[in-house]
Amino acid sequence: MTAPQFARRPSKALLIGLVVSGVLALIVLGLMLRKGGPVGFGLSAVLGLAPLPVLLAAVLSLDRLEPEPKLHLAFAFAWGAGLAIVLGVGLTLAGQALFLRAGYGAQLVNDVGTVFLAPVIEEALKGSALLLLLRRKQEIDGLTDGIVYASMAGLGFAAVENIGYYLIAFGQDGTGAAVRLFVLRGLIDPLGHPIYTSMIGLGVAYALTRRTPARFAAIPLGYLGAVVLHGLWNGAASTQSLAWLGTAYLVIMVALVLLIVVTVVERRQLVSKMGVYLPGYGSTGLVTADDLTMLSTLKARKAARKWARGAGLGRAMSDYQQAATELTVLHLRAERQGMDPGRFETERAALLSSMAHARRW
Repeated sequence: MTAPQFARRPSKALLIGLVVSGVLALIVLGLMLRKGGPVGFGLSAVLGLAPLPVLLAAVLSLDRLEPEPKLHLAFAFAWGAGLAIVLGVGLTLAGQALFLRAGYGAQLVNDVGTVFLAPVIEEALKGSALLLLLRRKQEIDGLTDGIVYASMAGLGFAAVENIGYYLIAFGQDGTGAAVRLFVLRGLIDPLGHPIYTSMIGLGVAYALTRRTPARFAAIPLGYLGAVVLHGLWNGAASTQSLAWLGTAYLVIMVALVLLIVVTVVERRQLVSKMGVYLPGYGSTGLVTADDLTMLSTLKARKAARKWARGAGLGRAMSDYQQAATELTVLHLRAERQGMDPGRFETERAALLSSMAHARRW
């Protein structure tokens, strides 16, 4: 018997977007293989994908308390790797062609494409992954969710883009050039695209989870922040100046620290809110004083899972903690955004049922 769940059917638009983006990503990789040959493409693919497991683990670790649906995360990643890449390259090249027809020199057009067109176009396309998720706005319960979805789109985009860049470097100057570029893009600045697009994720999440009159202004502000960070890095890289690269890198690292602070603060707030909402369910027998103690800190939650594994209740404890967390998030969503009472009661009943099924201690 499985625990009762309040399941939301994936939207058709989401599924279509996932399939189309995935197919486009495969087509792009196939074209790279055809152009670069098995040796060049193989090396480039290894270099491009090598950091990905660590980067994915780092992004998903931000979302441990209330994990997002795997299908939605896969959609965001595929969107970045497929549609965003194809349209980003196509629109940037089209824009550069317009500048060339206007009589501007090739070097200027290349700089405009790198520093201005690429950031403006690519961030709009990566950030647009969140637009389809707006229809599933109940999945974005806080700023961390916006960061996670945006980061997944950025990682998908970066993985395919990096393979392309490594392949170009290999074709021009061999293995050494590809490895040197990998050091810059894969080791020194592997989180560039996720950080840029996370600015948009913050804006979208803020707009969805707040009720302030000007909340939707956060979306264009987030987009502006993403474009500025992206353009700053591209501009610094195009100068080949260590001073400019160092400055741009420092600014991007400051942005990364701020994103981490946001997620840590929000995680602690969510855990503390459990002590506000869950005691009201003491009469149900599903939340005792010991349960509250176990749920009230990250350290206690981890210790409870360790104890449960030793007692053969590891899965049950994880399910219980997850349902209790979702119940707290449900209350927060109703408090911050407002919620239809009927829907609130339906979701709450499903989560309480899941807690009842899981709690066997």
